[in-house]
Amino acid sequence: MENELGVQPLDVVMSQLGISNSDLVHVSKEQLTFKMVRKGRMGRRITPNIQNKIQRALQAASPTNAFTLKDLFNY
Repeated sequence: MENELGVQPLDVVMSQLGISNSDLVHVSKEQLTFKMVRKGRMGRRITPNIQNKIQRALQAASPTNAFTLKDLFNY
């Protein structure tokens, strides 16, 4: 199984919104680490649980936008 899936849509969304990895980690009410966010942006395969944590943190950081997992990850 391939673990390197290329830069994910999450990276583009975060860049367009001006949200950094640090912003997501700090706004998250769950245990979300810099490493998890970096892996998610750069296309390392992450678990559905981590994908959900990133999605919820992004929603908290940008409450006027609604993101599905399909908007953020292409696997």
